[in-house]
Amino acid sequence: MKRESFNSRLGFILVSAGCAIGIGNVWKFPYLVGQNGGGLFVLIYLVFLALIGVPILSMELAIGRASHRSVVQAYKKLEPVNSKWHIHGWIANAGCMLLMMYYTTVSGWMLDYAVRFLTGQFAHVTLKSVDGVFAQLLGNPVEMMAAMMVTVIGGFLVCSFGLQKGLEKITKVMMSCLLGLIILLAIHSITLKGGMAGLKFYLMPSLKNMTMAKGIRQVVLAAMSQAFFTLSVGIGAMEIFGSYMSKDESLLQESMTIASLDTFVAIVSGLIIFPACFAFGVSPDQGPSLIFVTLPKVFINMPLGRIWGTLFFVFMTFASFSTVMAVFENLIASAMDNFQWSRKKATVIFAIVILVLSTPCALGYNLLSDFNIAGKNILDIEDFLVSNILLPLGSLIFLLFCVTKYGWKAENFMTEANLGKGIKVKNWMIPYFRYVLPILIIIVLGQGLF
Repeated sequence: MKRESFNSRLGFILVSAGCAIGIGNVWKFPYLVGQNGGGLFVLIYLVFLALIGVPILSMELAIGRASHRSVVQAYKKLEPVNSKWHIHGWIANAGCMLLMMYYTTVSGWMLDYAVRFLTGQFAHVTLKSVDGVFAQLLGNPVEMMAAMMVTVIGGFLVCSFGLQKGLEKITKVMMSCLLGLIILLAIHSITLKGGMAGLKFYLMPSLKNMTMAKGIRQVVLAAMSQAFFTLSVGIGAMEIFGSYMSKDESLLQESMTIASLDTFVAIVSGLIIFPACFAFGVSPDQGPSLIFVTLPKVFINMPLGRIWGTLFFVFMTFASFSTVMAVFENLIASAMDNFQWSRKKATVIFAIVILVLSTPCALGYNLLSDFNIAGKNILDIEDFLVSNILLPLGSLIFLLFCVTKYGWKAENFMTEANLGKGIKVKNWMIPYFRYVLPILIIIVLGQGLF
């Protein structure tokens, strides 16, 4: 079976960035900035993105491009004889499935709110009753299941048309719309009366704000963790796109491009949220409730709020759905590589599997609300396993595979990464990759666990 490939470099960048750009950028990043003192957190985050995120992303892409295979078969092709690195490939596939078990539900929330604003359901909602709207959604099993099912079926339907005609084509349109929407929304927020105070809090580094927030140590650790998680590395979700890409550009160059686009969306999301919150006297450090409780209060107060609320949640839907489609493509491609299934067969089987596996999370706030472990509900448990264990641990394994003599070896990684034009991996970087980067990842792993 001939290996599929992207139709253009732009397609690769937008699909890869679409996988990275998701709820973590437009939901988690802004409220972390709010909780951790504003501008100085953003600055520290950018430093760690360059030190941790970009190198790991380049390694995951290198494994894919060198092998032209999905993660299990990639390990088998590149690993030394009689070694067992490919076991991590199966764990990575399981991680992608576990991610989708709750991500499809959260993506469904975005879609549900977009429809609510579009159809005017928030027109008669008072400020005091906004909290109840989200609670009503969570408590309605039919609505939760319907939103999740639309997300799952829609994502697999796109992937069923193939890499170029399905995923690449649709992602180009969605990402173009997404970028246009966030710029429009940001301009609108910045020009709101009182919005400049939010802009100053967001972009002006202030040691005072950081100290008042959580203390320097906690802020640095939070920035390190976010920089690590934002690129979706560690479970092979990005590796598959390396297997489809050309060798015309160096991988460090492409990783920096993807990280820049990912960061652009995260930064501009803050330009939407902080000026709007300050303009209407709403606290920007509300944590996960920021999107579904705090911001609807802002839109209700705002002139033409129905329009701006609809545009915002359409943007959020595009951001989350781009990740859903990308991870679905990974699962489909892995089945095609490992079991020689056709794309159609893999799509149908995984659509059914993901629908079944996503059901507990969709029902976790209503019919299964009594189920919890250590105070965590189903979504929290699944998110903890992926974000705090599988992503950092998987990234550590990818790193060790690429730069140690027991794996693919550093010279082979460098040769692959440096093919094409653009920024190259230098010899002086290898000691940093071998001895410093593992420590940083272990710190992130320990921070997440304890």
